[in-house]
Amino acid sequence: MSDTPRTSAAPRTVAPARASAPPRTKNGPGRLGNMLSGLVVAVGCVLFLGGFALAAVLYRPYSVPTDSMTPTLDVGSKILAQRVDGTDLRRGDVVVFDDPLWGDATMVKRIVAIGGDTVACCGTDGRLTINGTPVDEPYLAAGTPAAGQPFSVTVPAGKLFLLGDDRRTSLDSRAHLEEAGRGTVSASSVTARVDAVVWPAKGLLASPAGFAALPGGTSRPGPVMPLFYAVVAGCVLILAGAAYGPLARFLGPKKTAGKGRTTERPGKDAVRT
Repeated sequence: MSDTPRTSAAPRTVAPARASAPPRTKNGPGRLGNMLSGLVVAVGCVLFLGGFALAAVLYRPYSVPTDSMTPTLDVGSKILAQRVDGTDLRRGDVVVFDDPLWGDATMVKRIVAIGGDTVACCGTDGRLTINGTPVDEPYLAAGTPAAGQPFSVTVPAGKLFLLGDDRRTSLDSRAHLEEAGRGTVSASSVTARVDAVVWPAKGLLASPAGFAALPGGTSRPGPVMPLFYAVVAGCVLILAGAAYGPLARFLGPKKTAGKGRTTERPGKDAVRT
């Protein structure tokens, strides 16, 4: 019989097996989370910068200096106008143009007739007529006449006849009826078509439905709203991706003070041997 004393083994706790968790970086979120948040930020940057870049290429900002286009465009309104050429214009478009015969200034007016049209005022019901067809103009303020004077003009090819929406104060084609061209403006003098009012925030201009039934119809709005949504979505994705790391660290396991380890307690089903 051996004289070597025998000692009993110290009891030890065996914790149940735990489900494996995604690998975590020191004091931070897992690698997969970091990769996904980086991807979200990258997509957000593409949408944000791409939206701004396309908007800068397609659009130009303007400020409205006079009340000739009220109530559609108030004095001091900030507008976005899509760059267009004279071949892509329709009746009812609100356009920005420069014509030396109208003065050395950039102007904003509405196209009411294009080359080949006969525009006249006024019909038996007091409305403007295009090729004999009366046109509804709901953008005019209540009680505003279609024109303050009778006229009839056949627009030459490549020309435009333009009126302001405030027919009582606007100096437009009617003020140049006695000049060569009968108040018409070359389509090539148009530099942009107004799509939206950004301040005060009115959004897209209402479609001029009164011209829709005429040959050629009306213009469709440009991509200003899709570009706006792309920029907003980019901002949201960038903020969400950037916030992932701090949130993951805040919501992750807490550490025991002084030891740099997470605090763990044996589960209720731990066994001793």
